[in-house]
Amino acid sequence: VQLVESGGGLVQAGGSLRLSCAASGFPFDDYAVAWFRQAPGKEREGVSCISCYDGSTVYEDSVKGRFTISTDNAKKTVYLQMNSLKPEDTAVYYCAFRGYYCSGYVSWRNIPHISWGRGTQVTVSS
Repeated sequence: VQLVESGGGLVQAGGSLRLSCAASGFPFDDYAVAWFRQAPGKEREGVSCISCYDGSTVYEDSVKGRFTISTDNAKKTVYLQMNSLKPEDTAVYYCAFRGYYCSGYVSWRNIPHISWGRGTQVTVSS
Protein backbone atom coordinates (compact mmCIF):
# COMPACT_ATOMS: atom_id res chain seq x y z
CA VAL A 1 0.00 0.00 0.00
CA GLN A 2 1.40 3.36 -0.98
CA LEU A 3 0.14 6.91 -1.10
CA VAL A 4 2.30 9.61 -2.67
CA GLU A 5 1.35 13.27 -2.40
CA SER A 6 2.74 15.89 -4.75
CA GLY A 7 2.02 19.35 -6.11
CA GLY A 8 2.81 21.50 -3.12
CA GLY A 9 4.86 24.66 -3.28
CA LEU A 10 5.14 28.32 -2.41
CA VAL A 11 2.38 30.59 -3.66
CA GLN A 12 1.15 34.09 -2.90
CA ALA A 13 -2.17 34.65 -1.21
CA GLY A 14 -4.96 34.43 -3.75
CA GLY A 15 -3.04 31.95 -5.86
CA SER A 16 -3.78 28.34 -6.75
CA LEU A 17 -2.19 24.92 -6.46
CA ARG A 18 -3.31 21.44 -7.42
CA LEU A 19 -2.27 18.58 -5.18
CA SER A 20 -2.20 14.96 -6.29
CA CYS A 21 -2.46 11.78 -4.23
CA ALA A 22 -1.30 8.76 -6.24
CA ALA A 23 -2.37 5.45 -4.74
CA SER A 24 -1.25 1.89 -5.25
CA GLY A 25 -1.58 -1.47 -3.56
CA PHE A 26 -5.29 -1.47 -2.74
CA PRO A 27 -8.61 -1.59 -4.66
CA PHE A 28 -8.88 2.16 -5.20
CA ASP A 29 -12.46 2.11 -6.51
CA ASP A 30 -13.73 0.64 -3.21
CA TYR A 31 -12.35 3.27 -0.89
CA ALA A 32 -12.75 6.86 0.17
CA VAL A 33 -9.69 9.10 0.02
CA ALA A 34 -9.28 12.18 2.16
CA TRP A 35 -6.95 15.11 2.40
CA PHE A 36 -5.69 16.28 5.75
CA ARG A 37 -3.27 19.04 6.67
CA GLN A 38 -1.04 19.82 9.59
CA ALA A 39 0.43 23.20 10.37
CA PRO A 40 3.39 23.58 12.75
CA GLY A 41 2.29 23.18 16.34
CA LYS A 42 -1.24 22.20 15.39
CA GLU A 43 -3.17 18.95 15.17
CA ARG A 44 -3.73 17.24 11.85
CA GLU A 45 -7.10 18.34 10.52
CA GLY A 46 -9.43 17.09 7.84
CA VAL A 47 -9.77 19.18 4.69
CA SER A 48 -11.86 17.21 2.22
CA CYS A 49 -12.83 13.68 1.29
CA ILE A 50 -14.12 11.87 -1.79
CA SER A 51 -15.58 8.43 -2.12
CA CYS A 52 -14.01 6.70 -5.11
CA TYR A 53 -16.93 4.27 -4.77
CA ASP A 54 -19.84 6.65 -5.39
CA GLY A 55 -18.19 10.04 -6.01
CA SER A 56 -19.68 11.76 -2.97
CA THR A 57 -17.60 14.55 -1.45
CA VAL A 58 -17.20 16.34 1.86
CA TYR A 59 -15.52 19.68 2.52
CA GLU A 60 -14.65 21.39 5.78
CA ASP A 61 -16.12 24.86 6.21
CA SER A 62 -12.69 26.47 6.07
CA VAL A 63 -12.18 25.40 2.44
CA LYS A 64 -15.71 25.28 1.02
CA GLY A 65 -16.01 27.26 -2.17
CA ARG A 66 -12.22 27.46 -2.58
CA PHE A 67 -11.05 23.84 -2.79
CA THR A 68 -12.32 21.11 -5.11
CA ILE A 69 -11.59 17.41 -4.65
CA SER A 70 -11.79 15.02 -7.59
CA THR A 71 -10.66 11.58 -8.59
CA ASP A 72 -9.39 9.82 -11.68
CA ASN A 73 -10.07 6.20 -10.82
CA ALA A 74 -8.26 4.96 -13.92
CA LYS A 75 -5.08 6.68 -12.72
CA LYS A 76 -5.79 5.84 -9.07
CA THR A 77 -5.21 9.46 -8.23
CA VAL A 78 -7.14 11.97 -6.15
CA TYR A 79 -6.66 15.67 -6.75
CA LEU A 80 -7.20 18.71 -4.57
CA GLN A 81 -7.57 21.91 -6.55
CA MET A 82 -6.91 24.79 -4.18
CA ASN A 83 -7.92 28.29 -5.27
CA SER A 84 -7.97 31.63 -3.45
CA LEU A 85 -5.29 30.37 -1.11
CA LYS A 86 -4.82 32.10 2.23
CA PRO A 87 -1.80 32.19 4.55
CA GLU A 88 -3.77 30.05 7.01
CA ASP A 89 -3.80 27.26 4.41
CA THR A 90 -0.06 26.85 4.98
CA ALA A 91 0.58 23.29 6.15
CA VAL A 92 1.85 19.89 5.13
CA TYR A 93 -0.94 18.16 3.24
CA TYR A 94 -1.45 14.41 3.54
CA CYS A 95 -3.84 11.91 2.01
CA ALA A 96 -5.29 8.76 3.53
CA PHE A 97 -7.86 6.15 2.56
CA ARG A 98 -10.44 4.06 4.38
CA GLY A 99 -13.82 2.41 3.91
CA TYR A 100 -16.30 3.11 1.12
CA TYR A 101 -17.61 6.48 2.23
CA CYS A 102 -16.43 9.70 3.79
CA SER A 103 -18.73 9.63 6.79
CA GLY A 104 -16.71 10.55 9.87
CA TYR A 105 -13.49 10.85 7.88
CA VAL A 106 -12.07 13.49 10.21
CA SER A 107 -11.68 10.80 12.86
CA TRP A 108 -9.30 8.81 10.61
CA ARG A 109 -6.46 10.88 12.07
CA ASN A 110 -6.93 8.96 15.34
CA ILE A 111 -6.73 5.49 13.78
CA PRO A 112 -3.31 4.00 14.58
CA HIS A 113 -2.92 1.68 11.61
CA ILE A 114 -4.13 3.98 8.86
CA SER A 115 -1.68 4.58 6.01
CA TRP A 116 -0.39 8.07 5.39
CA GLY A 117 1.81 9.41 2.63
CA ARG A 118 4.85 11.57 3.37
CA GLY A 119 2.94 14.72 2.65
CA THR A 120 3.53 17.76 0.47
CA GLN A 121 4.31 21.22 1.81
CA VAL A 122 2.02 24.10 0.90
CA THR A 123 3.21 27.58 1.84
CA VAL A 124 1.05 30.63 1.18
CA SER A 125 2.72 34.00 1.60
CA SER A 126 0.80 37.14 2.46
